Amino acid sequence: MPQPFELPDFYVPHPATLNPHLDHARAHTKQWARGMGMLEGSGVWEEHDLDAHDYALLCAYTHPDCSAEELALVTDWYVWVFFFDDHFLELFKRTQDRRGGKAYLDRLPAFMPMDLAEGTPEPTNPVEAGLADLWLRTVPGMSTDWRERFRESTEHLLQESMWELSNINAGRISNPVEYIEMRRKVGGAPWSAGLVEHAVGAEVPAAIAASRPMRVLRDAFSDGVHLRNDLFSYQREVEDEGELSNGVLVLETFLGCPTQEAAERVNDLLTSRLHQFENTVFAELPLLFAEHGLDAGEAADVMKYVKGLQDWQSGGHEWHLRSSRYMNGGGAAAERVPDLPGPTGVGTEAADLLKALRGLTDPARARSFGHTPFRPVAPAPLPEFEMPFPTRLNPHLDGARQRLVDWARQVRLIDPVPGVWTEEKLVDFDFALCAAGIAPDAAPDQLDLAADWLAWGTYADDLYPAVHGAARDLAGARRRNERLLALMPLDDGPAADPLDGLERGLADLWTRTAEPMDDGSRRRFRAAVERMLDSWLWEMLNQAQNRIPDPVDYLEMRRLTFGSDLTMSLARLGHGPGVPDEVHRHASMLALENSAADYAMLVNDVFSYRKEVEHEGELHNLVLVTENFFDCDHPTALGIVFDLMKSRLSQFQHVADHELPQLHEDFELDAAARAVLDGYVAELQDWMAAVLTWHRECRRYTEEDIARHHRPALPTAPVQAPPVQVPPGPTGLGTAGVRLPAPAVPALP
Repeated sequence: MPQPFELPDFYVPHPATLNPHLDHARAHTKQWARGMGMLEGSGVWEEHDLDAHDYALLCAYTHPDCSAEELALVTDWYVWVFFFDDHFLELFKRTQDRRGGKAYLDRLPAFMPMDLAEGTPEPTNPVEAGLADLWLRTVPGMSTDWRERFRESTEHLLQESMWELSNINAGRISNPVEYIEMRRKVGGAPWSAGLVEHAVGAEVPAAIAASRPMRVLRDAFSDGVHLRNDLFSYQREVEDEGELSNGVLVLETFLGCPTQEAAERVNDLLTSRLHQFENTVFAELPLLFAEHGLDAGEAADVMKYVKGLQDWQSGGHEWHLRSSRYMNGGGAAAERVPDLPGPTGVGTEAADLLKALRGLTDPARARSFGHTPFRPVAPAPLPEFEMPFPTRLNPHLDGARQRLVDWARQVRLIDPVPGVWTEEKLVDFDFALCAAGIAPDAAPDQLDLAADWLAWGTYADDLYPAVHGAARDLAGARRRNERLLALMPLDDGPAADPLDGLERGLADLWTRTAEPMDDGSRRRFRAAVERMLDSWLWEMLNQAQNRIPDPVDYLEMRRLTFGSDLTMSLARLGHGPGVPDEVHRHASMLALENSAADYAMLVNDVFSYRKEVEHEGELHNLVLVTENFFDCDHPTALGIVFDLMKSRLSQFQHVADHELPQLHEDFELDAAARAVLDGYVAELQDWMAAVLTWHRECRRYTEEDIARHHRPALPTAPVQAPPVQVPPGPTGLGTAGVRLPAPAVPALP
């Protein structure tokens, strides 16, 4: 059968090496698989299948430095994962047996006890037997934190197979954002990242395991692994198995382009994710180490983990070139001749000099760092937005408008920093209108609270780049974040004394919002505010590098910079104990929230493009990110963004109409809990409709508004900045590069 496309030219920055214990792993894992019942008689594999797939070769490439015993253990894990995938395919995907698939998956967590003394049920099939054996051999000697993380990623890998099965049942191809998010769970690379810690003998310190840099390293690694696999497995998955979860097929459908072009775009995204991985290592890890005061041993463990992930990328690529499981010209691609004379054979692709030079001088990488800020932008007509949900305005809107101005005067939010906001701007921006659409049935005091939060959040979002971003003052912004967090105590203890309008506004909002909350709700809401504040530091780090973000990283961080997490946390406060926490954490609920958030934030990106790019020197706008990634003009990028908006809105409706009813059944929710979730769907519908209406009717985004609000400011006397306290970190020869300069900024009044 001819290949559906030619494999693209991959970016492979690190050479693959081969573990010397390969033969031992091959012999061991065959004996182990037979003992678990995975070969003869399983109905899935025979011995020749295991030999042809050669998972020991995969593990010898992806874990080149571990011992023979460790390589055997890791290989058994991968045999188990691939057997599970094929077993689930034969039993449930091909037959589209959703009920049977759910019962099968629901048993598996019982074979991963946190306390080994609890024991496990009696296995009833090879997957259960293999998991019980592997768990017992793996978790001794690992911390509780690692066990919890590894169990969670394993459960995601197992349970999210139901998402694939549901899409097959519905004949539905996901949109690109949905696909990337769900592929991480279904594809198992986050699980692989956890196993890397075990293989290299270096756990990520618990204090930083949940931090943004570590999450991005794991996710960028995962996306690279999955997108590479999609390119090699397209023919088998799509043409033979009828699979719909493949990145090439997703982009082929979304972009409406030929398969070859879709494959090239998937490879572009794979390269971008690897660039993101590298940028995180060099730009974010040093700051993270200094912030948390990691000692040399802890920092070395993290870098061992980083190297382990790099080894996995290169080794996984080499294995895909050779395994009979994939589209690779019968393994001929592994024996290609380099573009220039040099070493040939195993693991030498990264030693191809021309290929290495192309990676370093990649035009996409150069474009990301070569943007000209404040460039003129030609006006472009806005698209015809789709919005199936009506906007209902709260009857107390008029009063809320005046009360918002009064509140801003009281906390002195307007005019505290020259060039940020005036009262004229506050009136023009009309946040009460947005609040009235988001909360159409709220009482006057609750409507005021929503309007005040919107005003405060937007003011802060305008202030950070104006005061700290232009000055490359990451340290000053971090210090400001610490002060803001001190204004939101979780107990009855005293808060810090506010020093300026931004702090006075937050102190007042926190008191009014947190006072009626229980402890759990108060913690969750404060965490949402903290995530928003931290996301602005990410924007400033990009600004300091003059770096247009990677598209995946941008979309995921934009939900935080836009304040979506904070808004949804407010909406969930009224849900009460009738809805279990695990329901809110379920993939369908996350998909519902993320698709709504993406639609709303992309409305903002489309409306604010000219204001941000031409007048504010902004790098964080998906239209600009799309121009950079596809190397296309503004109208083309706008069309792609608009198509993504439509697909995210369609996904919201699909989840609400098809996945939530199934969620009700899976969790056996009573009528009261179902009513709460139905009400939450209506709240998100109100939110999306209100955001679109506000952007159309407020006076912030039109050509006339932009000209009025961005008049050249009168010169002001320089303000003496206070001394900046640099966070503790490494000192001595060669350590200056771990710190970003912190020029003078206006002092807090």
